[in-house]
Order: sequence, then C-alpha cells, then structure tokens
Amino acid sequence: MARRIKRTEHDNHDRWMISYADFVTLLFAFFVVMYGISSVNEEKYKTFSNSLNTAFAKPSIAATGGIVATQQDPVLKSLVDKRTARLGEQQRKIQEQMKILATGLKEVMAPLIEQRTVSISQTKRGVVVDISANVLFGTGEATLQPGMLNVLRQVAAVLKKEESPIEVEGHSDDVPIATAQFPSNWELSSARASSVARMLIDSGVPAKHLSVVGLASNQPLVPNDSPENRARNRRVLITIMSPNVERGAGIEE
Repeated sequence: MARRIKRTEHDNHDRWMISYADFVTLLFAFFVVMYGISSVNEEKYKTFSNSLNTAFAKPSIAATGGIVATQQDPVLKSLVDKRTARLGEQQRKIQEQMKILATGLKEVMAPLIEQRTVSISQTKRGVVVDISANVLFGTGEATLQPGMLNVLRQVAAVLKKEESPIEVEGHSDDVPIATAQFPSNWELSSARASSVARMLIDSGVPAKHLSVVGLASNQPLVPNDSPENRARNRRVLITIMSPNVERGAGIEE
C-alpha cells in the first residue's frame, strides 16, 4: 500500500492582531468615556451616558429559547450614576447662586420694576436685567440721566461681588438716526451700552468681566409698529452669565 502523506500544519502568526485590535478598540472607548465625562453640560452628558449604556451592554443568552438579552456593565453604570449625581448637585448650586443674585438686583431696582421700566429674569444664560432706554437716556442721546446714576451704583455694588462675565447690550428701535455723533442706530446702541458699562466700571465692577455690544434694531422684543412698541424695543440689557455658559454663547431662553 502507498503511504499516506502527512500534511504539515502551519501556525497562524497573525492571531496576535485579533487581540491587538480588541485592545485598541477598548482603549478608544476608554478615551471616549474620559472625554465625555469631562463635559459639565448636564443634558448632553445624560444623552451621552445613555448611549454608552446601550453600546456597552453585555449580551447574555436567556435560559430558555436562546433569546438574547442585555445587561448593563455595573462598573460603567456606577461611574455614570456618580457623575450624573455630581452634575445635578453642581447645577443645583449654580441655580441657587443665580437666584440669590436676581433677588439682590430686584431689591435695589424695586421702584423701577414697579414702574415697569425695568424687568429682571433668570434664563439658561444667566440673570438678565432689562432697562428701558427711556429712563437711562434722553432722545437720541447716550449720556446717562442723572437720576439713574445712583441706581446703577447700587447695581454695581451687587455685581462687583460676582466673578461671572457680564454682557451689556444696547438695543434701539427701527427709526433711523443720522447725526454727527451717531450716523446710525449701530453707533447709538453701542454708545448707550458703553455708557452703562463705564458707569459699572467706575462703581467697582472689574472691567475684565464686562463686554459691550450694540445691536441696533436687529433683536426687537415686539414689532416696531407703534410708538409704545418702539419704546419697549429701546433698551439696555445687562446679562450676568451663568458659570456653566461660555461668554458669547447664543441666547437660550
């Protein structure tokens, strides 16, 4: 009989690549988790953590029927729960801080609030003080009325204790202006915001905390279709930014 030729078995030298690929995948996932938990945006973090819980769910075979079920990774779930709890507590403290600030501003501006020339609200961006330009300035002017100087000093006394950025915005109506000092509403609204900012600085608010912008008639509260509405649109906003909002971020009510 002819002798059977014995086949030579070759070792698979590429098997290490499988383990290496698994290691790289886990390393990538680790850095994704680290990046995700470094964010302090609570809503985005909750979304991210839910995605991770789904992505890292462990498959298991049910005892009957071979149905595949999922089970959350307990370590990952613990990390997510702890981080979410810390973010919730941090957000609660920020909200309480901004509420105290709003209360202090309402106290010093109570008479103007009663006259409905000032409103103070708390938004996602921070505390917003809306002051009618009619009590701050004369028609077509950017020089502060003497009667408002003491009020702004009291506002500054509250604000100089804060470390948050402060944005001062000037707004006008849509009636064109063309003077030697103010060729358009852009210059007028910018000058009015600057006048308020300078008063705050002179009263002790650090200049590095302030930013100024003139928006002319581009962000009206109401349509410019009556004298009353135009008066409402002529205003100066002082926004004390919430600590978890970057300066210059878009307005979110």
